Amino acid sequence: MSRVDVVMPQMGESIAEGTVSKWLKQVGDEVKRDEVILEISTDKVDAEIPAPAGGVLAEIKVPEGETVEVQTVIAVIETDVAAVQAGETVAAEKVPERAPDSVPASTPAPAVVAPAATAEAVPGPSPSPAAPTATDGRDGGEQTLEERLRTRSTPLVRKIAAEHKIDITQVAGTGYAGRVTKKDILAFIESPPAAPAVAPAVPAAPGAVIHPSVEAWPGDRVEPMTKIRKLTADHMVMSRRVSAHVTSFYEIDFTHIARLRQAKKAEYAARGAKLTYMAFITKVIADNLRRHPVLNASVSGDTIIYRHPINIGMAVALDWGLIVPVVRNADELSLVGLAKQIADLAERARTKRLNPDEVQKGTFTITNPGVFGSYIGVPIINQPQVGILGVGAIEKRPKVMTLDDGQDVIAIRMMSMFSISYDHRIVDGANADRFMADVKHDLENFAEGAL
Repeated sequence: MSRVDVVMPQMGESIAEGTVSKWLKQVGDEVKRDEVILEISTDKVDAEIPAPAGGVLAEIKVPEGETVEVQTVIAVIETDVAAVQAGETVAAEKVPERAPDSVPASTPAPAVVAPAATAEAVPGPSPSPAAPTATDGRDGGEQTLEERLRTRSTPLVRKIAAEHKIDITQVAGTGYAGRVTKKDILAFIESPPAAPAVAPAVPAAPGAVIHPSVEAWPGDRVEPMTKIRKLTADHMVMSRRVSAHVTSFYEIDFTHIARLRQAKKAEYAARGAKLTYMAFITKVIADNLRRHPVLNASVSGDTIIYRHPINIGMAVALDWGLIVPVVRNADELSLVGLAKQIADLAERARTKRLNPDEVQKGTFTITNPGVFGSYIGVPIINQPQVGILGVGAIEKRPKVMTLDDGQDVIAIRMMSMFSISYDHRIVDGANADRFMADVKHDLENFAEGAL
């Protein structure tokens, strides 16, 4: 028989751990090589993980909801299907409710614990005492085994403790070798002791976001936030706290672009591109960010970083949250190139096939609440950027227009309302208004030569 391990993949250089979101296959199911068997969530992206080999899923080691370090074995595939069918492989339970969190008092804890597993997983056989190390997730450095045992927790648990200003040494650990598990820290937060175990001398971690607790009423459904929802919540609260938000609104006439789009739609489709309004908008925004660099900047302490690349984030609404894939060097792309990239990134975001580097290093963001019919929205800046554009519904509306002879008439035009939220620390109202005035002019007079 041949058994192949399925490991938690490293979805980027800065990714230290991942959470099993959903098992798409169960123990005993046949799987094909490269067939998606589970979904994972990291602090950058959600992703679907394919089977590394064909066979039968013989064992699931990490159940849904558990977070483990990268390269941890999370399942086992038995490639000898005939052996499985003959009953030679003993399958584990379908999905273990939870790996044991404690060791009986009569069982002495081993001197060395395998560092590859988190506190929530059962450690494997003890490695040799040759001092294995593991990344602690705080500063990219290495943490010795002895340090891991002293802290009695995983990076995820320490992060939760820091966010809630909890001294982790005051939390009773039920995990292996007395370590504090995710279950322990969440239970402590839910029902703290009469004398809160908070270390007054230790300040909260820089940038930590504290969400106040609210009492659940009888009949309410209570469920933990997904990783992507928690990150979004923290990021939005932090952004409102960091940036001095100001929002301006501009009405844009899309009638000219609507006619160009209708005339060129079939031609673009033949070239493999869907010509959407968003392609036109992204093209004009990218061109004008080069002319107005303060909108393509970041604040770093008391300095301003004017970004050289123009990388435009496109907010994509998913059933399970919000993600912002990035179009790199958008100012260097043609309209057809932008149309293809926008469609590709949006599709791969919805099917969980984005790479971590495709959601990083954005310099300006566009969000489109209008796709759901919203007249306009007031978006929150995507840190560490200083500007975000909101696009309202593009639809026919009555508009007063002045004819060449000076007569005013009411005409039916394709209109939209745009909003721009900007960071008043470095972007003055005049900066934002000049930028938007140019955007409005270029959209309403889009050059046919750019098609």
